[in-house]
Amino acid sequence: MAVRLLAPGQRGLTLARRRGSAVVVAAGAGLVVAVWGALVLSRTSSEEGAVGTPPEVTLPSALDGFRADAWYLPDAARLGFVEVSAGPFTMGSDPAADPLALDVEGWGEGRMQGTVDVPTFYLARTETTVAQYAAFIRATGHSLPDARTLRGPLDHPVAFVSWPDAVAYARWLDRAIRVRPEAAPQVAALLDDGWRVSLPDEAQWEKAARGDDARIYPWGSEPRPDRANFRTRGTTPVGSLPCPECPHPILDLSGNVWEWTLSPYRRYPFRPFPDAADLDSNAMDLNPDAMDRNPNEMDLDADALFVMRGGSFADPAQMIRAANRGGADPGARRPFIGFRVALVRP
Repeated sequence: MAVRLLAPGQRGLTLARRRGSAVVVAAGAGLVVAVWGALVLSRTSSEEGAVGTPPEVTLPSALDGFRADAWYLPDAARLGFVEVSAGPFTMGSDPAADPLALDVEGWGEGRMQGTVDVPTFYLARTETTVAQYAAFIRATGHSLPDARTLRGPLDHPVAFVSWPDAVAYARWLDRAIRVRPEAAPQVAALLDDGWRVSLPDEAQWEKAARGDDARIYPWGSEPRPDRANFRTRGTTPVGSLPCPECPHPILDLSGNVWEWTLSPYRRYPFRPFPDAADLDSNAMDLNPDAMDRNPNEMDLDADALFVMRGGSFADPAQMIRAANRGGADPGARRPFIGFRVALVRP
């Protein structure tokens, strides 16, 4: 298993890889993280029984804190979708303010940070859980190449999911709510008004995590193990670590699992991904370098990486900062990669 990591000081991406390989990039990672990544990937890829016959999907009639009658989404207003108001925010890192800042977080064009104006959107309060993903598998029969995807506790974040898996889940949830609007009337009203369920792009994700004051972590300037699950041996139940200091009541944006976003891994400055809603989920390869030259050009036959955010349970404090960027082959399925969904207006 080949593992590619961007070293501190390295800018941009090296896109050469074997087609079909599942390569993970932890942006800006140093030697310790590189060694950890190599060990974890070699171990998890060779675990006995890692891939086999998908297990029968069984779900309980009730799950504390979640609605079994609404796809096991949170028992909360708008099924846990939290509004993030429109407005500008500071994206990227300034080493003068954040000594852990990495080169890949720099804005480019002679600037360390930039301002991005993000329209209103709603972000899931927690990462997508094993139960929520199991409801999707049960309803659709979606491919489950790795049986470990559904082996975790039902209220933990789902992992071992690829970028196309995450996109497919979002599309299914969008359709499911439209078919049964009575289960989620507030969300259904938004969908009727032109909104859709999607992965967040990386600007939406970063704005939700750091608010409008350019904070380093969602709660402030210093890492806190009582606010995020990091440097541990495994995931924790979603939403189990409170964050009253966070800019929004959205939890686990740091640690637990890396979260896929809709954005291809491209050099800053940030540009919205064109026509994301129209992508065929079975044709996920894009060419970031070509899109740097022409943001409307998509090469579906070229290699690509997609941005993931937030760091994971096994990462050090540097990797769970709100501005840090990771990237992975869209087909990668790992124990430290999951996702959360958003409501966006195209």
